[in-house]
Amino acid sequence: MPSYRAPVKDTLFVLQSVCKLDAHSNLPGFADATPDVVQAVVEEGGKFCEGVLAPINHSGDLQGCTRHADGSVTTPDGFKAAYDAFVEGGWGTLMAPSDYGGQGMPHIIGTVFQEFSASANMAFAMYPGLNEGAQAAIMAVGSPELKERFLPNMVHGRWTGTMNLTEPQCGTDLGLIRTRAEPQADGSYKISGTKIFISAGEHDLSENIIHLVLAKTPDAPDSVKGISLFLVPKFLVNADGTLGARNGVSCGSIEHKMGIHANATCVMNYDGATGYLLGEEMKGLRAMFIMMNAARLGVGVQGLAQAEVAYQNAVTYARDRLQGRALTGAKNPDAKADPLMVHPDVRRMLMDGRAFIEGARALILWGGLQVDLAHKAATPEERELADDLISLLTPVIKGYCTDKGYEIATTSQQVYGGHGYIAEWGMEQFVRDARIAQIYEGTNGIQAMDLVGRKLAMNGGRGLRAYLGLIAENVASGKADPRTEALATGLEKAAGELQAATMWLMQNGMTNPDNAGAGATAYLHLMGIVALGEMWLRMAIASHAALDAGSSDKPFFEAKLITARYFAERNFPDCGALRRKIEAGSAAMMAMPAEAF
Repeated sequence: MPSYRAPVKDTLFVLQSVCKLDAHSNLPGFADATPDVVQAVVEEGGKFCEGVLAPINHSGDLQGCTRHADGSVTTPDGFKAAYDAFVEGGWGTLMAPSDYGGQGMPHIIGTVFQEFSASANMAFAMYPGLNEGAQAAIMAVGSPELKERFLPNMVHGRWTGTMNLTEPQCGTDLGLIRTRAEPQADGSYKISGTKIFISAGEHDLSENIIHLVLAKTPDAPDSVKGISLFLVPKFLVNADGTLGARNGVSCGSIEHKMGIHANATCVMNYDGATGYLLGEEMKGLRAMFIMMNAARLGVGVQGLAQAEVAYQNAVTYARDRLQGRALTGAKNPDAKADPLMVHPDVRRMLMDGRAFIEGARALILWGGLQVDLAHKAATPEERELADDLISLLTPVIKGYCTDKGYEIATTSQQVYGGHGYIAEWGMEQFVRDARIAQIYEGTNGIQAMDLVGRKLAMNGGRGLRAYLGLIAENVASGKADPRTEALATGLEKAAGELQAATMWLMQNGMTNPDNAGAGATAYLHLMGIVALGEMWLRMAIASHAALDAGSSDKPFFEAKLITARYFAERNFPDCGALRRKIEAGSAAMMAMPAEAF
């Protein structure tokens, strides 16, 4: 059976030495995030995920969710008790504002718990994760009356939330939506239509489920410009806050899918269900993107999380499994074979995993900090900078971290050889669960096109210029110390490849948009390597500082420096190849007639 240990030490290192939480103690929400409080939250959150969520991950995958004749759904054994413990512990309230019963902690702290819970049990973590996204949309565009009626119970966890976008005939192309919203005399709407692939659409964990549904009103144009967003509760809510009659929304079926079996992915039928307009009519897509951007960052966390748990188990197996002899001579002469750990190709897979995981954790937590600063930084200039940075990097965090997360899950499975393919070892579940993260909340191809087609040019390229300037500052700091000069120089060259690729896309993508489409994924991966490389430079500088200060945890920081060097040696060379792929353009890719495939 697989196991999981929350990476508490590494997380605290990133929070303190890379994100420098103490430097923001003057900002709202950060004053209460003292080092002692943060350490307690991280440690106790890790214990909860290890002790409550991880033990039901494998069994939940085997059992799955069950839909009953009345349309109700029950989650696997142990999930309801785990959710009750989650609510009792207040884990869902970490980031929510105190106005609605939340703890008002910085987003970055909530991101830590998101990683731990997704590693321990990704299917479970999706239930409260979607609730957080729904809350964000309601807080942003909901009327005071809707906020007061729905948010306190959602924050507490008594009620959960979903997002309903996809329909059988439309996924990415939301202009094809057919779900209709008919206005009523009392100001509500009657929602009718079918939505598919709705994660946590029906379950037995919470008293009520609050669906956020995209639909079109009768006179709306038949395009994305005509989409509105509606709040549709499973149970209607009375004026006094108690639950009323069952609404006209039901689960038609549960999707049979590759992974995340313990999360109820539902076909949802809306039959004249009562709904309430969220925000302005025909401005629903803008409102839904508030939820989607939060969800995309959360999905990036899932890529990291599945890589982490798969890597942990692969390391344990590589230490214990005896197979073959080391190329340089027996390392375990008293036995008939050496541990797998002695073989360079096994080390390659494990080091690839470690280098990605620790770099991605730093990037994602630093990204979580930018979410906080975009709302809470002291000056408008600082808020604008943070918003520019996280807007630019959201598709990178979602796309690159889930592509690499799936890759690391599969290479960790590979460490096991044939045993990795056998269900009882648990590795194949990590691979299956990781795969969905590349697909939902906008496929990674869509993330790449969002980066190239929208984010690079946003505000005249201001975000990219700011990010490259930030990298240049850190490169200068790294080159000033002989111990980090090589790493900084490698990052500088990688960033140069990124700049050159950007210029090529700007010049050639405008004349032929297919050039932008053809190079988008390579560009996203190029920026992903640069982004992780910049984090590794930060971590290397911090590690040397800790060693210089006489840290008592010398092995931890020495391992950081070795991993930083490995990342640079094995990843920076790919940047030149990715640039050349981008500059190959679209001619050969688009030349073949469709019927020739």
